[in-house]
Parts: sequence; C-alpha cells; structure tokens
Amino acid sequence: MAQRPLILLSNDDGVEASGLHALREALMPVGDVVTVAPATEQSAGSHSLTLHRPLRHRALGEHLHSVDGTPADCIYVALYRDAFLPRWPDLVVSGINRGYNLGTDVYYSGTVAAAREAAMRGIPSIAFSCAHKDSLAAAAAVSARIAARTLAQPGHEEGERGSLLNVNYPPRAPFAGVRATRLGKRVYFDEVEVREDPRGREYYWIGGPKAHHEPMDGSDTEAVDEGFVSVTPLQLDTTDAGGLGLAAWVAAVGLCDDDEAGETSDEGGES
Repeated sequence: MAQRPLILLSNDDGVEASGLHALREALMPVGDVVTVAPATEQSAGSHSLTLHRPLRHRALGEHLHSVDGTPADCIYVALYRDAFLPRWPDLVVSGINRGYNLGTDVYYSGTVAAAREAAMRGIPSIAFSCAHKDSLAAAAAVSARIAARTLAQPGHEEGERGSLLNVNYPPRAPFAGVRATRLGKRVYFDEVEVREDPRGREYYWIGGPKAHHEPMDGSDTEAVDEGFVSVTPLQLDTTDAGGLGLAAWVAAVGLCDDDEAGETSDEGGES
C-alpha cells in the first residue's frame, strides 16, 4: 500500500494564527501534515535566516511545533533536524497568510520565503494568502485542492521539479474561479510616520497603510480584483537575461586603469 504524501506546513503569522490552523485541518485528508511555524509573527521578514543567536523549539502537540525564528528558519530546521520529519517531504505549504502577497510583495513576504526555502532544495512548494478572514474557510478548502493537484503534477514522484507557486484569494467568497497569473504591480502609499517618545526622542513607523493595483493584463492583482483566485509561478533564478549586455559592458572596466587602456588599444588595432 502506497504511503500518504508528507506535507510540511509553515507560515509567517506565527504558530497560533487562524490561517495556519485552517490550512492544517484542510490538508489532513490530502496527506500527513507536520507543522513547524514561527513562535511569533514574522510578517514582512522576507528570506532572512537567524545566524547570530540560538533557535529554541517547542512541541505544542502531535506534529505541531514552533521555532523562535523566521519562516525560512522553520523550514531549514524541519528539513535538517531529524526529529521533526520522518522523511523528506513531498510538498511544502506556507500560509494561509493574513492579507495579500501580490506583485512585489513576494520580495518582502515571509510566507513566500518559507515556500522558497523549500523550493531551493527541490521540493514543490506553495504560498497561500487570503485578503479577508471571512473567506478563510473557503480559501482553506481550495488550498487543499491546489495542494493535491500539485502533488499529482507530472514528474512529481521522480523529484524533477522544485516548483514554487504563489496563490492569493480575493476578499469575498464564493470565488469567481481560479486563474494562472503573472506578478502584477501593487503600489503602496509609502510614508514615514514620525513620533516622539516620552523622553523627547524621535522614532519612526514605516510603510503606508493602503495600496492600489495598477492595471496589468493577466496579473495576480487583476485576478483578485475581479474575484478570482490567482496562481502565480515564481522562479528561483532571478537573472535578468536582458541586462547581460549591460553587465558585460560594466565588467569591461577591468581591475585597474591599465586594463581599460589595454582594451581600448586592442579595439583600435582591430579596426
């Protein structure tokens, strides 16, 4: 009898987050679920690892663990500390995040970073985010279906792909459908709010409270604005192929003035 898929679950809202527990329950019919999540909220922590202090672990229940680090820490520890997982996971899932992770949000998101940390190691991974708590139950149900379909992708059993998907749910259920999308543009009202502490010293809160989506055909922002679930594939190789010409031109600077002069002289001799 074939063994059930093993799913590693994490998030960035913390181990007590309602989105994590809703997703955990929804995934249990799909496979064996092990949860390793941050002890406290780590939103917008991006893909940082904790290298300059020890990490503490707590077992909170059967296959339910917290680590007092970042989302990427949690995946790293779960994968390389034998006590957490009985074997290498078939799928890593992160979320369900409280709020969107659209467009350039993926660079800041701890939710996406947890999934990316696993994808870097060849494990198919999915990050889930939901705009409103009222849609959480519906989002969890659809997330389980997306997870099951990802596990069934061609080549999955041979470990050929470490795919990374970023899934976002619109604010209201029932959803209009599911779309394959590209990253859109999410524009924030950026600001630095200046306040003063009781001793007269300034301190700052950064980040604007609201955002809007610029029109972009086929984008994740367009999809959720129209009531659809967006499924966006992300890539690990962020090399800009179109910028290789610029890189080559800059690299021609050489290591000293003589190098650059020599290149100029060589070019002159060929003409």
